[in-house]
Amino acid sequence: MSEPEFRRVLIKLSGEALQGEQGYGISPQTLTIFAEQICEIQKAGVEVAIVIGGGNIFRGVAGSTAGMDRASADYMGMLATVINGLALQDAIESLGVQTRVQTALEIKEVAEPYIRRRATRHLEKGRVVIFAAGTGNPYFTTDTAAALRAMECHAEVILKATNVDGVYDSDPQKNPDAKRFDQLTYIDVLSKNLRVMDSTAISLCMDNGLPIIVFDLNRVGNMKRVICGEKLGTLICPQ
Repeated sequence: MSEPEFRRVLIKLSGEALQGEQGYGISPQTLTIFAEQICEIQKAGVEVAIVIGGGNIFRGVAGSTAGMDRASADYMGMLATVINGLALQDAIESLGVQTRVQTALEIKEVAEPYIRRRATRHLEKGRVVIFAAGTGNPYFTTDTAAALRAMECHAEVILKATNVDGVYDSDPQKNPDAKRFDQLTYIDVLSKNLRVMDSTAISLCMDNGLPIIVFDLNRVGNMKRVICGEKLGTLICPQ
């Protein structure tokens, strides 16, 4: 593996990515593939933090649309991210890499509570840290949690792992003529309503100059290529 360009990164991994082809829940095969890529960059000396979503199990927004109280639905979504975090922890540790799950909701029996200094120390010791339960607050997405945790632990970049190879001006699965962007500013994302991450997350990154790289995680090797500085996917940055 070439010399990594980044030393500390935060990976934003959607819950939907874990379901693979089965359409719901957690695909063990997909989980293993992701874990292998994460371990590869960790063993190259990169400090890895992860924020994971829960959309493969339950989405708070979907629940509220169906008539549930939004706060209750969001808390259910947070618990779904904890399930995903524990599954990813098991997959990574089975490959010999120490991992810690920290949650914004206190669930001491299964995970550590989120403590910024403790998380930073885990990263310094080479452990992969998985942040679950979002920010611990309803009405905030895991995108916002990713931006917040990345800044708190001084990550150099957010790697947003998706099912497409970058940011497009429309849905490439529905529009074969959709245009992919190689680079965007935060203002471009907000003004064009590109839905890369929610507006709160983009604004947080913009205010703190934190770059975001959107790439396709389903292609094995892409994470390593991004870490090594290869121009892949879409870069979102100040200029």
